[in-house]
Amino acid sequence: MRKPLGIIGGGNVGEALIAGVIQSGLFSPEEVRFSEPRPDRRDYLREKYQAPAAKSNLDLVAHTPILILAVKPQSVPEVLSEIGPALKKDHLLISICAGVPLDYLQSYCRQPIRMIRAMPNTPALIQKGATALAPSPQAKAEDLSTAEAIFQAVGITVIVKESLMDAVTGLSGSGPAYVFAAIEALAAGGVKEGLSQEAALALTTQTVLGAAHLIQSTGKHPATLRDQVCTPGGTTISGLYAMEEGGFRLALMNAVISATRRSKELGEALRTTPRPSSPGGAKKRKGKK
Repeated sequence: MRKPLGIIGGGNVGEALIAGVIQSGLFSPEEVRFSEPRPDRRDYLREKYQAPAAKSNLDLVAHTPILILAVKPQSVPEVLSEIGPALKKDHLLISICAGVPLDYLQSYCRQPIRMIRAMPNTPALIQKGATALAPSPQAKAEDLSTAEAIFQAVGITVIVKESLMDAVTGLSGSGPAYVFAAIEALAAGGVKEGLSQEAALALTTQTVLGAAHLIQSTGKHPATLRDQVCTPGGTTISGLYAMEEGGFRLALMNAVISATRRSKELGEALRTTPRPSSPGGAKKRKGKK
């Protein structure tokens, strides 16, 4: 794997990647460079991880062959108008910007660039993330292997077609929020029935965590494991019946569908956003009368 690694953006996921690749031993602190516009945040990351901060985004591009674009989607036009012209064929650009298609990124570059679109989620902050990867046509097998190694340092990875990345955003990208809402509701039910908030939240959290581990460790379908808990006329089937009456499963499916649709809308809106001028761009010449 080529080194060093450059990360544009020092937000929560950017920090998770810095921490993950260093703690896993994939990169040493000196081999991870980052750029971050906020001075206090930049100083914090530099001191905590001993990773060098670049002077600017362009400085990072000039000195790192592997770049991770970890900025908010609304910041993409400004950042790409700056770094796009400086990207070269030997760069690998990995984007974790939600809803931003690869061809949109490529449109800012002067030559074909090897790219991979990635969608991690917030559990990457504790190395328990789930990341989907979609390579561009120019990306090589070794580029995909590089991206897998980076994101496996903060969780698991799956490879999908780019056309499915909006669905990934709606499922696993937004998914932690759905699970948090379900945990909150389950714990509230326990409190309603007399448990303390502390006990209800502890029991709910461990129940969800244990159930997820059970799926992973056994490889069984969730429906199979659910049926193993149910007994005819018992408490669990009674609770599941109440969930069906409340539209629980349909609500979760609609959440994924709605978030997927919104991801597509954001991508389309980005295409119609006026592009900022490139720094140092040539001035338009006045035409003859």
